[in-house]
Amino acid sequence: MELFFDLLRSVVYGVIEGITEWLPISSTGHMILAEQVLKFSFSDEFMSMFRVVIQLGAILAVVVLYFKKLWPFCGDNGQDSGFARHVRWPVVRLWCKILVSCLPAAVLGLLLDDWLDAHLYNSIVVALMLILYGIAFILIERRPRVPATTKLSRITYKQAVLVGGWQVLAMIPGTSRSGATIVGGLLCGMSRPCASQFTFFLAIPVMAGASGLKLVKYLAGGGVFTAAEVAALAVGCLTAFLVSMAAIRFLMNYVKKHTFTAFGWYRIALGVVVLGIWAIQTFVFVPSL
Repeated sequence: MELFFDLLRSVVYGVIEGITEWLPISSTGHMILAEQVLKFSFSDEFMSMFRVVIQLGAILAVVVLYFKKLWPFCGDNGQDSGFARHVRWPVVRLWCKILVSCLPAAVLGLLLDDWLDAHLYNSIVVALMLILYGIAFILIERRPRVPATTKLSRITYKQAVLVGGWQVLAMIPGTSRSGATIVGGLLCGMSRPCASQFTFFLAIPVMAGASGLKLVKYLAGGGVFTAAEVAALAVGCLTAFLVSMAAIRFLMNYVKKHTFTAFGWYRIALGVVVLGIWAIQTFVFVPSL
């Protein structure tokens, strides 16, 4: 019976991951709320790994939805000879920009992963970052602007580097990786759809690397998977994949007609809720909701 409830909790976590990983509202903030009511029977070490590794299901959704835009090979590009004729060079250049943008976060992630978990994964930091970036979205959308970059092929290396800098800030829990990179993209002159798609593509190497790192650390630390843990991880990944497919489609349709202002207000409200829960547990001595 306990396994059934753990699998049910995995479904809920997968839904949260699938929605909040792509909408700029912070998956960490929602995970903190979920942890107040969803108590797994697994170890803390496994859960720390689980929260990150289910992202693999989410990034698989990006690969499936945008495979044609991401796959760099073709039957014949009609221009080159030899092996080069089978290469889609605009896609190769896009991947180069993606990797350039991911490099700062990849390096700092390897160096600071454990420190960030130990010192910044708490309700106060998460709530403050939720509110701060919520305000940022509202202010950016109030500023009149005409985006200079509306297509992925027009993104420059300078823009890629600047968005990569914003992605480093997303290492702070509560920031939202998609939120930070979308803000960076908007400030760099990208349109909402362009910034959103570039954010999706950045997630592939970043989240795959983060998931792999967590998995390796878990196994290197002596972690061994039970059958129940494997089942929970599989269910979480599958749910995250299916929900991500819907969330990505929703966001791309939404930003074609609307601004990110609503997400900004939502972040502020969620930040206040997280702060309220922290205050109740700290000063009223309620152990959990």
